[in-house]
Amino acid sequence: MQTPLASPVPVIRLPRGPDGLSRGFAPDGRRALLKPEVSETPESLIVHESRESQEQQARAMLRERYLRSLLAMVGRQVSFTLHEGVHVTAQFGATDLDVANFYVSQLQTPIGVQAEALLRCSDIIAYNFKL
Repeated sequence: MQTPLASPVPVIRLPRGPDGLSRGFAPDGRRALLKPEVSETPESLIVHESRESQEQQARAMLRERYLRSLLAMVGRQVSFTLHEGVHVTAQFGATDLDVANFYVSQLQTPIGVQAEALLRCSDIIAYNFKL
C-alpha cells in the first residue's frame, strides 16, 4: 500500500432520502451484492474464502487509488465527458459521502457558465485533469 492520505478527501453531505434513513443504498438496489451459492465442502470453502480475500484486497487497492485521484483533483480544472458526447469543464471542489455526485464550480457548458453545480457520477462517462 502507499503512504497514508495527507488530508481527507473533501466531502459534502446530501440530504437523506424520503424514508429518512437512506442515502442511495437500497438493500435490493443495483449496488446490492449477489452472493453465488457454493457447495459446503471444506475444500470449496477454503478456495472461496481465499478468492474473496484476494478480491477484497484488489477492491481496497482500487478504492484507495480512486480516492487519491479525487484528492489530486481538488482545485484543478477537470474535463468531463457526459452522455450524448457532451464535453464540459469545471474546477473540482468535492464529492458527497457515497461518491455519487461531484461538486464543481465555474462549470463551462455548451450553453454557458454555471457558477456552481452538482454533477451526478451516473451521468459522467469519463473525466481527466492535468497533474
